[in-house]
Amino acid sequence: MSVTGLHHITIGCNDAQRTIDFYCNVLGLRFTKKTVNFDDPGAYHLYFGDLTGRPGTAITFFEWPTARPGVRGIGGTHHLALRVADYDGLLKWKRRLTDLGLQVEGPLDRHYFTSIYFNDPDGLILEIATDGPGFTRDEPAGSLGTEHRPPPAEMVVNNRDEERIAALTWPDPVPTITADMALLQGMHHVTAIGSDIHATDAFYTGLLGLRRIKMTDNFDDPDSAHWYWGVGEGEPGTLITYFERNPATEPRARHGAGQTHHVAFSVPDEETQLAFREKLVRAGLNVSPVMDRIYFKSIYTSDPDGHIIELATAGPGFLVDETVEELGRNLRLPPWYEQHRAEIEGILRPVTVPEWKPPPG
Repeated sequence: MSVTGLHHITIGCNDAQRTIDFYCNVLGLRFTKKTVNFDDPGAYHLYFGDLTGRPGTAITFFEWPTARPGVRGIGGTHHLALRVADYDGLLKWKRRLTDLGLQVEGPLDRHYFTSIYFNDPDGLILEIATDGPGFTRDEPAGSLGTEHRPPPAEMVVNNRDEERIAALTWPDPVPTITADMALLQGMHHVTAIGSDIHATDAFYTGLLGLRRIKMTDNFDDPDSAHWYWGVGEGEPGTLITYFERNPATEPRARHGAGQTHHVAFSVPDEETQLAFREKLVRAGLNVSPVMDRIYFKSIYTSDPDGHIIELATAGPGFLVDETVEELGRNLRLPPWYEQHRAEIEGILRPVTVPEWKPPPG
């Protein structure tokens, strides 16, 4: 019985078209499914990812046009990180994004990877992180996550050299996303905020069976613990990380535009999902019944601070009702809403989906 990695993340947004334009045209993701929130069919549920929206690449949005901006805090997500292969690709992203008028922070050395940070149109913090050098650079593979590893002092000093960091960018304009920049490998990690790192650890290691990969500190706030959980040696795409914050000074998270609604982990099949459900119920957690999401089956629970956590099956996937070529072109509804299609289409604001063009190379 095992979690195999991240499945998807679901975020609130105010404007579906603006979100499509940003994630497709600016970041080069593929729009893989246009459907509705199955629990609120008057709202879009938009999916982005790789060619077919494989688990671990799926980034999804509920459109809430009148929602207030979400609040980062305890029980919510701090940021979402996407994967890029190497440092050159990261510098190209910095140049591309700054040329498009976005404010970009970094590149910053995170010891286990290097990152840049920026915001999407609703204020969600996005990070692009390199795949390496990885978590074994300061601990053997067999003992990852067993000792506290503070950030190297020299690295902390270098990350404060704003003039040096500002000068680090690709020398030439990057009007087109090249193959070495492509973000189609999906998520690198998700970082959330909790109030008790040990309770969070018990949830992820004891209940979900993830491996604790690293015990370190927030590199920008050394008084805050920063722990990582994942699969194997902390492969990108399997990682969730938490900042520990003081509930006396840190606000509670609030759903809204630019804030995560839930984070989903992938399990291989329905049998594994049911075994996890039984385990979570025995532990005294509130767990939803199995929900049919057409493209996967889901159960929902919460971490110790109330962050919604989903366990979703790896399949059947997004090709059950569209071909690879058709993905994202038409509004897909679950069978139980088809009789209400005209009413639903009358509520949703029409959107234009850009033609999918894979990165060259």
